[in-house]
Amino acid sequence: MAETIPPITPRSCLRWLALGWRDLWTQPLPGLLHGALIAGFGLLLLALARDRFWLLAGAFSGFLIVAPILATGLYVVSQALAAGRRAPLSEVLGLWRSGDGRLVRFGLLLALAGTGWVLTSAGLITLASPVPIEKPLDFLRYVVLAPEPGLFEVWLLQGALLAAPVYASTVVALPMLVARPVPVHTAVGASWRAVASHPLTLTLWAVLIAALVALGMGLALLGLVVAIPWLAHASWHAGRELLADAER
Repeated sequence: MAETIPPITPRSCLRWLALGWRDLWTQPLPGLLHGALIAGFGLLLLALARDRFWLLAGAFSGFLIVAPILATGLYVVSQALAAGRRAPLSEVLGLWRSGDGRLVRFGLLLALAGTGWVLTSAGLITLASPVPIEKPLDFLRYVVLAPEPGLFEVWLLQGALLAAPVYASTVVALPMLVARPVPVHTAVGASWRAVASHPLTLTLWAVLIAALVALGMGLALLGLVVAIPWLAHASWHAGRELLADAER
């Protein structure tokens, strides 16, 4: 019998965030450890590449795209809490010690997608910018704050077009890969079908995820300590409800 869940509507996004927030603070240690490690790695990247724009852009793109894979251990916490128990930290880490080849392959595919975004972005900015872009300040001055509008808007549109299929491939696939012994292509197919069935809701969900990540990064990356685990727990609830909705 299919799981009874509320109808999937745009308001579901707020429910997922509320459930994720509850899970985070019901068992905070695994989430805050994940968030601290990811934020610390981001700060390290910033320190090493702060004056090299394309290196910094590439590193952060790969970092943000692969971060959901790194946070999948928190799905174990939400899954356990939904079953009425707490998952010990050893169980959370056990997901990675298991060496699940499906998650490794999926992570490599996401890393390739991030590399493709950086290369296409570099090509666009190099061809269209009036001056060479070598430092983050150059990008801010000559692209973001350029007196003639156009380049920055095209860059944003290009990023959105490249990010959309990555998002559509992951929004349900990652929770499904953790919860069920299915191949990667099955999980990706289920993810695309969920997006096709609920385009407005999952577009809003993507906007909320991007906004919270941007806020976390804007707070000197320290906001990611909370934003990353919060979104990981919330994403587990989103995936669970979307899968149940598809099966009823």
